[in-house]
Amino acid sequence: MANPIGATVIQRSNIALRRVPASLLYILGAGWAAWLFWLAATGGLGVEPIEALEHRYGKLALQLIVFGLLVTPLRRWTGLNLMPFRRAIGVTAFFYVVAHLLVWAILDVQTLAAIWADIVKRPYVTIGMAGFALLLPLAVTSNDLAVRRLGAARWRVIHKLAYPAAILGGLHYIWLSKGVQIEPLAYFAAIIMLLALRIRARRPRVAPD
Repeated sequence: MANPIGATVIQRSNIALRRVPASLLYILGAGWAAWLFWLAATGGLGVEPIEALEHRYGKLALQLIVFGLLVTPLRRWTGLNLMPFRRAIGVTAFFYVVAHLLVWAILDVQTLAAIWADIVKRPYVTIGMAGFALLLPLAVTSNDLAVRRLGAARWRVIHKLAYPAAILGGLHYIWLSKGVQIEPLAYFAAIIMLLALRIRARRPRVAPD
């Protein structure tokens, strides 16, 4: 028997969420990115502001990717409906990936030769760039026009690239961390768990003989 109190809370939460425009996520995401950049420019991120800003943007991107993977299981297992925000979560995550990449390329590495050398010689950079490449088609097609032109079925196939991209993002974070750290492993474990839930949910049920 379902918990009536819990069901009421979920129902009221869904009603409240329907009043929140998805565009608010874009505004908050852009505002927070600008605030972090301001902190880095004014000494608010410590003695290594470029490295700190690069890591902040990258971690926010990974957090949003994990949150995006969580939307469907939340609706399936709890009834909490965040589906209207899923596109905004994904686009904002890609925005932070681009910000992370630009800080690394322009402010940290600075030259095309050094950028290419890092991509070729540093495995965690190679993995990160591969994840970025997988996210590009998702970002380009994250609009209603792309859905109409591609068709819903083909669009869904393209957007499954989010799954390997999430895995590569988790590996990128683990690999660039110095030594064995719990936080990167926790993010990677969350990604694998959420993807496993999707596989389990889609597994066809075999009727008993």
